[in-house]
Amino acid sequence: MKDNSLTIRAFFQLDGLQPKFAAYNGATVQGSIPLAGDSVLVGEMAPGNEVFRLVDIALKAANVEATSQIVEREFGFFILRARVPSEITVAKEAILAHLGMSMYDRLKPQIESVQRINSVEPYQAQLLNKWRRGSMVVPGETLGIVECAPAGYIAIGANAAEKAALISIVQVRAVGRYGRLFISGSEENISTALDAAVVAVEAVEGR
Repeated sequence: MKDNSLTIRAFFQLDGLQPKFAAYNGATVQGSIPLAGDSVLVGEMAPGNEVFRLVDIALKAANVEATSQIVEREFGFFILRARVPSEITVAKEAILAHLGMSMYDRLKPQIESVQRINSVEPYQAQLLNKWRRGSMVVPGETLGIVECAPAGYIAIGANAAEKAALISIVQVRAVGRYGRLFISGSEENISTALDAAVVAVEAVEGR
């Protein structure tokens, strides 16, 4: 029976974490640290407290480890990791079966904004570096920003961006109403990475 009390905002399996994105997650998550090449299951839902029930279901069903489990003002968010993609698939199917839902019951992401700022000024770079969680922005580099909704899907964009081009990951904000990715590098690499991020996010199916 379908659980009509729950809205699955974002829900996806991401295989083959790229090295920089994996390292970024390792520096920012609360629990088990993901490594390059890992597979992860990412979920974002409302009401937020449902995150505890869904993580519990997944941990009992498969050989996966909890990386993040967050309830913020509006939504719940989790990341589970495993070295073997099939274990993430088992966890994903267990959650869907419990909810009586399919992948098509999740929301389809929307790209809200894409920006490329060439030759970042020193003072703006300093402001960005005050709150960044990843690499520092070097003045003169190109800055790329992608914003999407629901927020969780920005992880797909971050992994795709790194896979497509040589970039630095400055910040990945995957919790809240909007997800935001900040990357830096050469103008050519940032253009390539932004295109790849948008294509990957827009390819996700849902309602």
